Amino acid sequence: MMVRKGYCVELQVCNYDEIFDLQMTLNRARQQGVIPDILLLLEHQPCFTIGRNKDSLNHLLVDQEVLDEHHIKIFESNRGGDITYHGPGQIICYPIIALTGANKDVHAFSRKMEELLIRTLIYFDILAVRKQEYPGVWVEDRKIGALGIAIRKWVTMHGVSLNVCPNLMHFSFIVPCGITSLGVTSMAQILDTVDSKAVRSQLRKEFEELFEIETELVSVDRIKEMVCGYAETSVVSCTSTQSR
Repeated sequence: MMVRKGYCVELQVCNYDEIFDLQMTLNRARQQGVIPDILLLLEHQPCFTIGRNKDSLNHLLVDQEVLDEHHIKIFESNRGGDITYHGPGQIICYPIIALTGANKDVHAFSRKMEELLIRTLIYFDILAVRKQEYPGVWVEDRKIGALGIAIRKWVTMHGVSLNVCPNLMHFSFIVPCGITSLGVTSMAQILDTVDSKAVRSQLRKEFEELFEIETELVSVDRIKEMVCGYAETSVVSCTSTQSR
């Protein structure tokens, strides 16, 4: 079996706009072969992101005063999907990978990203499933993992989020993903306690197996050095949790 080589960057809690800019730069660099496949694992400062569905903002249920009180920002994004929440305690998995050969299939990539969450949750004895009519993964009628992707010239960006131990109250400020009839949950709500570091580790392991990409853990500064001269990258305010 042919296994590709790539890098994994683990970050702490990051501003959404800075990571969005970083993803755009890495996506273009991957298209040109400047960098190998990259997996970003991180968390975001509290925010609501708006996908390409232009009616998404109608699913925001609170005013600016409430957003300011809870330090929640709003960002537009070029990913698919509706409005969603990101915040500390929710682990984000953003692959910047090239889809080649038989893997040039948007639907298959989406299914693999959902499978990444399902396998990770099974490892922690949580049975999660897909719902045919809704993207993401679910524990009964409660969403535990969201999906929102973009593909440019067959290089991916954005990805999935997994509710490990976020502030679930913040989800009540929106109609998550535009779905009114279903709820939201987290690993901590189901298990009482959960080790976020162990979840990150398992996500990386499952990603490597699903996509047949062996990743080396590196710092974000290492990645920026690789694209230096190709494109200017903004300096993200969060730091790597580990590098070697």
